[in-house]
Amino acid sequence: MAGYVGAVTEPIQPRQCQPPVATPAAGGLPELLSPAGNWDCARAAVENGADAIYFALGRFNARLRADNFTAADLPKLMAYLHGRGVRGYGCLNTIVFQDELADAEADLRAMITAGVDAVLVQDVGIARLVRRLSPDFPIHASTQMTITSAAGVEFARDLGCSLVVLARELSLKAIERIQRESRALLGQSPALEVFVHGALCVSYSGQCLTSEAWGGRSANRGECAQACRLPYTLICDGHPVPLGDRRYLLSPHDLAGLDLLPELLRVGVASLKIEGRLKSPEYVASITRLYRRALDRLAAGMVPATQPPPDVSGPCPQPLGSERDRYEMEMAFSRGLGHGWLEGTNHKQLVAGRFGKKRGVFLGQVVQVRPGGVVVQLAGPLRPGDGVVFDRGQPETAEQGGRVHALRSVSSGHGTSPLVELRFGARDVDLHQVRVGDRLWKTSDPELERQVRRTFTSATPQFRRPLTMIVEGCVGRPLALLARDQAGHEVRLASTVPLVAAHRQPLTTAHLREHLGRLGGTPFRLAHLQNNLAGDVLLPLSELNRLRRQAAAALQFQQSHPPRWTLHSASACPQPMASPGPAAPARPAVLVALIRNLPQLDAALRAGVRTLYCDFEDLRDCSNAVALFRAAYPDGHAGTTSDDVTPTIWLAPPRICKPGETAYLNQVRAAQPDGYLVRNYDHLKWFAGERRVGDYTLNVANSLAADYFKNRFGLERLTASYDLTLRQLEAMLRAAPADWFEVTIHQHIPLFHMEHCVFCAFLSQGTNAANCGRPCLRHNVRLRDRVGAEHPVLADAGCRNTVFDARARTEAANVKRWRAAGLRYFRVEFLDETPEQVAHTVRIYQSLLRDEITGAAASRALCRRHPA
Repeated sequence: MAGYVGAVTEPIQPRQCQPPVATPAAGGLPELLSPAGNWDCARAAVENGADAIYFALGRFNARLRADNFTAADLPKLMAYLHGRGVRGYGCLNTIVFQDELADAEADLRAMITAGVDAVLVQDVGIARLVRRLSPDFPIHASTQMTITSAAGVEFARDLGCSLVVLARELSLKAIERIQRESRALLGQSPALEVFVHGALCVSYSGQCLTSEAWGGRSANRGECAQACRLPYTLICDGHPVPLGDRRYLLSPHDLAGLDLLPELLRVGVASLKIEGRLKSPEYVASITRLYRRALDRLAAGMVPATQPPPDVSGPCPQPLGSERDRYEMEMAFSRGLGHGWLEGTNHKQLVAGRFGKKRGVFLGQVVQVRPGGVVVQLAGPLRPGDGVVFDRGQPETAEQGGRVHALRSVSSGHGTSPLVELRFGARDVDLHQVRVGDRLWKTSDPELERQVRRTFTSATPQFRRPLTMIVEGCVGRPLALLARDQAGHEVRLASTVPLVAAHRQPLTTAHLREHLGRLGGTPFRLAHLQNNLAGDVLLPLSELNRLRRQAAAALQFQQSHPPRWTLHSASACPQPMASPGPAAPARPAVLVALIRNLPQLDAALRAGVRTLYCDFEDLRDCSNAVALFRAAYPDGHAGTTSDDVTPTIWLAPPRICKPGETAYLNQVRAAQPDGYLVRNYDHLKWFAGERRVGDYTLNVANSLAADYFKNRFGLERLTASYDLTLRQLEAMLRAAPADWFEVTIHQHIPLFHMEHCVFCAFLSQGTNAANCGRPCLRHNVRLRDRVGAEHPVLADAGCRNTVFDARARTEAANVKRWRAAGLRYFRVEFLDETPEQVAHTVRIYQSLLRDEITGAAASRALCRRHPA
């Protein structure tokens, strides 16, 4: 180790948990964060310029179908990443049930011990578990937390998160406003991460219950079945709407924000995230290198600060970045590319509706089918060996496609596009299934795939991170070399022989750059060299080369050491409560009814419901509802909390609150209800000090999360997560008081909750709420699925849509068991039921809760036809 001057002999200090401050990478650029579902993807990200990767262990992550890593992989993985100057973030971004907390703790301990740089979480309980284990291990708030405002950023900060991944439904203007409002709230700029490329979910992440409702595969548990990518028929006022081949009504284009990077940099986001832990390493390599190259060009001042937005309408929008960039993005993976929500709301551009799976590059349309070949009006690049697919507008059926064997130019053409005949292998394509007018897409480019694959399969580093070197010295003294990497690691070395006067060929800057820049085989490149040598001096080249090699080795040694986080030895998991002893006399069960219009309210009041939630699309109905309730119970002491059978009316504000939408909250508050059904972080803050019940949207699935919401925010009770099974709910009730909770025993499950408006996209000439004409106020809309079920669609005050399950579900069979476990509050939710149906359903559940009928009898009665 001769020649090192304090380089690596000092003890490495533990890294401290970073505060929630924007921390762009060196050079003022945000961090480029790439997905890694396996080792090949991790290498692909590293070798193409990712600053960090996000990955998961096998169980508690939002992409269970990825290969993922094991706890045993972590030391090797982190050593590899840190040796290349790359950070690694572990994903534990699902809700976690009570009886799984010990396993989650084991995963967290493995991450902390291995020096993982941060953990990405969805579950409030898991964030609390992290802090019980370690006071300094960084926590990142996942997009699954549905953070859409400064109040959400503040909530995450108070929970201990140092970075927030914002919801994908936010525009650049909204992100900038969140940044500004959060700075005012927190006294410093928050570290915000945004998705910049990849697949878009149509539903808000953390708020989609479709897979859970239809197949027991919860998106909140990493088991999304992608129901949004299926075909649907739009039913308006009872009749199918003729939409031609547009049947993929909930399948958004993929996000591609490459040409919006200047604006994202101006807004000041700390991290740019690429989606894709289920994607191939070739995808990771292609998309990472495109964004790395664009960011480096921005840093070098090669791209103007603003660019006109491209036209992203139609099947083949104008290029994002260069034409070559656009081509490579589409070949990596594409359902069509667009800006998502980043430039604001345009429902028609977000969802084209023609397909729900990968398409690739648009090549043109079939103009003639010949024996042995197909003539295409070519609109894109094509060569023999490329893979193609013919699109008849029915992607759910088997499609014709294969590799092109030969191309032949056809003499005549239409317009400016060339006319080309394509020929295929004898059994590759059934030409009888190809029709004139079919669209043709390129799905595979073997040559591009080979080029991309070479970037991460080489034995030597392909991506090299920049170094700065400073050289100092004078005649008679050693040459001093300081080498510094992007992360701030620094090495100071001195030559073992002194500099001498040079009579010819002195150490010029060019000479130094030539020899110190020979960093091949290392993960570094010489980016900046500062020559502070005094006079014409000389040093043996062997000594100069030794300094270069030792500087690179010392920096890599420093990089490869993981951060040392504090880790407490005792278990941080809550223990089940001690047996409460003899059961106290049972208190009467409380039936809570959620209604969505005034006629339902009247029916529920007439049926004797004393606890009512009102969830109105038109918030102007709130005041009328409160007035009707007060008239029905003129002697009720609604403000009394000691007797929760006292008649009370609670109002439910919209589920999402974006910047500038607090007017909705003011409108709800102006009605002066007894309390509020809180659904997000803005509600928690806005209605602080008033009576509040936490809704299912808070995703409470364990006692740690329940305790945080119940005691920190003073909520009267919490609605148990809809992801909980009977067994999982009972496990939570053994760890937390049963009177903290309310369960929903009758409802049309809310499947998708989405910024996308079906009414505007397919029943209007407009593009957003400003010009759509509000068809949601005039029409009843349902989505018919492949088995014929028709799922109601409702718009809320913010024009967000919720798709509800066609079938109302009941938990009547479990009520007696839950009563025995101590539960007291049971909710019945109505959707579009008539007043007569509301009254009929209420009476059945009232009888059930009074033990006048069994759960089986209640279920049978509910299955009978409701009175007309």
